[in-house]
Amino acid sequence: MLAGCKDLATPADGGPSGSAVPTGGNGRAVSPLDNPDGTKPGLAAITSAADKAKARSLIEKVATKGRGPKTGYERDKFGYAWMDSAPGGIPFAHNGCDTRNDLLKRDGEKVRYRAGSNCVVTSLTLHDPYTGKTIEWTKSRATTVQIDHVMPLSYDWQMGAARWTKGEREDIANDPLNLIPVDGPTNGAKSDSGPATWLPPDKTIRCAYSVRVAQVSLKYKLPVTVADKRMMLAQCGA
Repeated sequence: MLAGCKDLATPADGGPSGSAVPTGGNGRAVSPLDNPDGTKPGLAAITSAADKAKARSLIEKVATKGRGPKTGYERDKFGYAWMDSAPGGIPFAHNGCDTRNDLLKRDGEKVRYRAGSNCVVTSLTLHDPYTGKTIEWTKSRATTVQIDHVMPLSYDWQMGAARWTKGEREDIANDPLNLIPVDGPTNGAKSDSGPATWLPPDKTIRCAYSVRVAQVSLKYKLPVTVADKRMMLAQCGA
């Protein structure tokens, strides 16, 4: 299992990961500057000079430190995936639907559900912010879409979460602010990288991605490395 950000779903039919085609649209995606709690869909590009200045101001607030050891990290120390019972009052928790399905509903279009359910998503259209592709997803080929932890859980562990309570770790693992449904193979390539070593392939979204990393960092008082912060600022024009 890739540390921290790889979705745990597996294809029910053992088939390939599905198909994706390039698209110029981004669906209903909202800028992270207008989505501070992560409850709105997607990750829209930040393009104006004024918004890039706001982005840099936000990123500047992020603390830095060296990456600590990975010793002792296990995915289960952040709770099972995808639990609905994170204790810290994060959005969507305790609503009777697990985190993965909450995120698929948040970001998907043309969402369909299992018969008799308003929770279990069986198909949708996703405009993937990381690649710019449109993915026609079905549950039978689940890993076509994975839920990315923007700040990967292994990274969180190394930057301070190793000293947190389990409840605090369950919160960051299930907080919609830290979660984005994306192209599965792209998420796998990211693994537990920070922005200095991995950025979304679609260059137009990199400033927005950096802002989202900063938002999670600031909410949970988790620093990033100096190299990661420098790279984040560079994506927004500094």
